[in-house]
Amino acid sequence: MVAKAQQPQHQQNRFDPQKFQMALESYITREAKLTQKEAAAFFPLYKKLQSEQRALFQKGSKARWVKPATEQECRSAIEEHDNIDLQIKKLQKQYHQKFLKVVSASKLYDILKAEDRFHKQSIRKFTERVGKPHRK
Repeated sequence: MVAKAQQPQHQQNRFDPQKFQMALESYITREAKLTQKEAAAFFPLYKKLQSEQRALFQKGSKARWVKPATEQECRSAIEEHDNIDLQIKKLQKQYHQKFLKVVSASKLYDILKAEDRFHKQSIRKFTERVGKPHRK
């Protein structure tokens, strides 16, 4: 507590990916009621999916943030964005099949719902912390 109080405000609000990942895994484990064995089998696969998704997202990140100069470049950027989205969905589907080999369909359903709730809650907390209103 003392160390946190002594840190400048901007460092206290800094995003910590490891802390986020630990909180996400804890939340999913609790909400989906995963056993230790299920969690030990599931999370290595889940982390691999996250890594592959991140690589695909970064591949198209320039097209997402910088508007191209011409109509043709805009069309190409849209198509690239769509193709990356499709690749991510295809990857998710492949990993869902892998997940089903280590957890039941019911548990996977609960995992996916918990992941979604966690991300929504995280976004809400972040926007509240930086003083922006959030949607409900």
